[in-house]
Amino acid sequence: MNTAWMELAAGRGALGVGLIVAGVVVVALLLGAFVLGVRVMRRESPAPRPEEQPRMPDGGPVRETQEHREADEMPKSDTRLTPHELKGHGNMGDQTSPSQERPRWNEGSSGGFGSGGSGAR
Repeated sequence: MNTAWMELAAGRGALGVGLIVAGVVVVALLLGAFVLGVRVMRRESPAPRPEEQPRMPDGGPVRETQEHREADEMPKSDTRLTPHELKGHGNMGDQTSPSQERPRWNEGSSGGFGSGGSGAR
C-alpha cells in the first residue's frame, strides 16, 4: 500500500514540476516580447513635436463646395472607345451648369428601383 501512495505522489510531483517549467517558459516569452517591442519602438521615428502638427489655414476651415456640372455626351463611334480616348475623367464635363438647383425626384415617386413605391407618374 505504501508503494501506491509513493507512485501517486511521484506522479503529482512530476506534474507540479511540469507546471512550474511551463510557467517559466510563459514568463520568458512575455519578457522576450517586451524587449522586442522596446527595440522596435527605439527604431521608429519620434512623435511629431507641437510645432510640426498641422495647422488650420489662415482663412479658417476649408468647406466643401457643391456644384452641378454639365454632362459630356458620349461620342458616337462604331468601335469601342478606351478610357484615354474620352475627354476628362468620369462622365462629367469641365463646365459648371448654369442651373445650380439640385435635381429632385418626381412627386409621388419613391425615387428608387424596388423600394416599394407605386412607380406611377
